Amino acid sequence: MGRWCGVRRRTGAGGARPPASGRPAGASAVRPRATAAVRLAAVTVLMATTASLPGGTALAAGAAGAAGAAGAAGAAGAAGGAEGYAFADGAARVEGASDTAGAALLQPGATYRSSLARNDTLYYRLELDADSDTYVSVTAVPGSEGEVTAVDGVRVSVRDADGASCSLGSATFGAAHSPRPVTAWGMREIEPGASRCQDAGTYYVAVERVRPEDSPPDDWDLELTTATEPRPRQAGPTEPPGTWDSASPEPLAGQPERRAGGSGFARATAVGQGVWQSDIRPGQTLYYKVPVDWGRQVYASAELGGSDDASGYATGALRLGLHNPVRGEVDDAAKGYTGRPAAVGLAALPPVAYPNRYASSRQVGALRFAGDYYLVVHLAAQVADDFGDGPFGLTLRVRLRGTAEAGPGYTGEPRPKGVFELSAADRSAVPENGATRDGDAAMRAVAVGGIGAGSLLVAGLAVWTVTARRRAA
Repeated sequence: MGRWCGVRRRTGAGGARPPASGRPAGASAVRPRATAAVRLAAVTVLMATTASLPGGTALAAGAAGAAGAAGAAGAAGAAGGAEGYAFADGAARVEGASDTAGAALLQPGATYRSSLARNDTLYYRLELDADSDTYVSVTAVPGSEGEVTAVDGVRVSVRDADGASCSLGSATFGAAHSPRPVTAWGMREIEPGASRCQDAGTYYVAVERVRPEDSPPDDWDLELTTATEPRPRQAGPTEPPGTWDSASPEPLAGQPERRAGGSGFARATAVGQGVWQSDIRPGQTLYYKVPVDWGRQVYASAELGGSDDASGYATGALRLGLHNPVRGEVDDAAKGYTGRPAAVGLAALPPVAYPNRYASSRQVGALRFAGDYYLVVHLAAQVADDFGDGPFGLTLRVRLRGTAEAGPGYTGEPRPKGVFELSAADRSAVPENGATRDGDAAMRAVAVGGIGAGSLLVAGLAVWTVTARRRAA
């Protein structure tokens, strides 16, 4: 590795509405309007007051977002079952070829669906320039039935027209032997002084299983993505950062907020810094995305609640992985489960920086650009054998450290557009758990704001009541 009114009343025949008993005709036309006005004022005042509270807009947006995310997750689960993977909407179907001669073209910035038989090596084609780095990710989704081995998984290589290797990457199921989506990535990098894979022209992506002889017989569904990264406007350091704060941060405290995880990269639930809570079942994989700016460090841990039965053991049952904006795996960790609460955390990683790509460490090299990073949580299917089908309580703690910095400034537009940057809209749309920042201050603000909201609401109602009476008179 080198580098988102009014309502018209119907009248009776002749158009005149008979007056209510003991009530002037004019009054029936005025009072409903006044009442509507009062109601509208109340809602408006309340909304304005809520928005004026610290984080009020974010709270409203966060509630709407949580409801939307829960709906999306429910739809995804209904479509694919408890262990189902939610593929990207609109992903084009593409058939992998048995050799390079018939390889279908993958367009930069696009997402595709395909399938992989046990003994196949499939080829896809890329047409690349001589200026951009190109990344390809492949997510293999095995069926929920059947045994998988620890060392089986998916392998991805990028090769030039002569068959020379530009990169080779793989992802395996690990010690839990639990069928789950696994994602590997490959790349073609433009590197100073390099002689291989530097020219414009035709390149190929080869996809195969790591251990076909030990692999389940069923076909695996694939999701493929491609991305291109232009050159920086100005040349910068070609050495990775030497040191960083590598101490693991203190775990975040505060009351967790409910935030159901998504069922795939394309359906990942957006979260920011905070403590988030969900449910997870054996065999299920949950996806979250965290926007990470240039210069910031991301750290996360996952905790699994206890079981009523604490008499068994599941190897590597709780797995937490971190993937970068092109879905390349940065780091992963797993922990066995005995029925007692268990926790697993990622390693302390350096800040996101362009020169990280020059590091020899795989984890550091993957932290090469800003954008949406993905947290992937899996609970091994074997947990059900000793501890039942659940669901089990899951707590995810996310911390971001450091100050956001300017990016390298690209000479062109990455594809897909905006994949390596965060806009102001991106940052404001992501919920953060306020209790983790200053819980007491937040509660004081809500209390003071609530008193203010009540006073303002009473005042607003009084004004509109006087207006309505004047109109009635």
